[in-house]
Amino acid sequence: MDLNYTAEQDAFRKEARAWLEANVPREPLPSFDTREGFEAHRAWEKQLNAGGWAMVPWPVEYGGRGANLLEWLIFEEEYYRAGAPGRVNQNGIFLLGPTIMEYGTPEQKARFLPKMASSEEVWAQGWSEPNAGSDMAAIQASAVLDGDHYVINGQKTWASRGAYADWLFGMFRTDPDSERHRGLTFVLVPLDLPGVTVRPIEQLDGEAGFAEVFLNDVRVPVENQLGEVNRGWDVAMATAGFERGLMLRSPARFQNTARKLVALYRETAASGQPIDAGLRDTVARCWVDAEAYTLNTYQTVSHLLAGGKIGSESSLNKIFWSELDLRMHEAALSLLGARAELLPQAPAAEGVGDWLDGYLFALSGPIYAGTNEVQRNIIAERILGLPRK
Repeated sequence: MDLNYTAEQDAFRKEARAWLEANVPREPLPSFDTREGFEAHRAWEKQLNAGGWAMVPWPVEYGGRGANLLEWLIFEEEYYRAGAPGRVNQNGIFLLGPTIMEYGTPEQKARFLPKMASSEEVWAQGWSEPNAGSDMAAIQASAVLDGDHYVINGQKTWASRGAYADWLFGMFRTDPDSERHRGLTFVLVPLDLPGVTVRPIEQLDGEAGFAEVFLNDVRVPVENQLGEVNRGWDVAMATAGFERGLMLRSPARFQNTARKLVALYRETAASGQPIDAGLRDTVARCWVDAEAYTLNTYQTVSHLLAGGKIGSESSLNKIFWSELDLRMHEAALSLLGARAELLPQAPAAEGVGDWLDGYLFALSGPIYAGTNEVQRNIIAERILGLPRK
């Protein structure tokens, strides 16, 4: 792995920085967990797409600019540096998009990827079910073949972006006699079909970041099947690998939070407020860990560019970044003292309210994308070779 940037990569960074400085909204957009904010973020995604920055590593014909993953990391660093809005279609562009690249037919790539890049179609995750949270092999929602359609019945829950999204991706049991991870098929489901009921779920902040999705005799064309029938587990593991290992949480996100945390520490120290030495060490450790995660990601990308794949080691990444994110926000709240209780919209927040908002979200990090307990089991069994319980 060469840690020096080439002249072409430096030029790419300069181009990205110039576009973002000219186009990033001056004022923060409303939360995309509200209808108003969702549509404001969709409009921002369209602007990104018009500028050719919606998903830089994708081929040009699918809405990308043909960049490689190292350039994607550079773009992410510039994106967070510019304070650009969160990506409302992250389930699509970061998770499903790369999966369609790997498993989709030419027709599926042409049909779905351009509309995903432009956010004309925003995607929700349909992994969890009431009795199958992080244990995706326990999925019971069924898809029964009827001519050239699947008839889908069941319930998905905790569907990220589900309250306002246009489509949902997930696995459904296509072999009724199958068990665990066998007999599942990966299917793409429009959320405006007859028989689909979406019920928003409020988060801690009262906004609808998730949804329950009820599917009652929903007829989905077979052409929406991604990958082979009854082999959906293989497809889903590729999606989970992108989610845990690389695309969903770029290191730039955590470097940006670490820089803000160090700045908060310095402001607090300059104010004369006494700071516990242990808290000082925690702040320093968070900054070091964010840099370490960045270097590890560059190593992963170098491995992928050399023809490698992301395997079970993605579970190590997921545990690391989710626990780092939580530690950084806990440290910030400790520095803020009583001001830690201020939400962004509070009159006296004066810019510190984002820490509480971020903390509430960071609490979910060890749970979503597969709980950290499940990830530790994966590490124990598949990386360390320990026996199953």
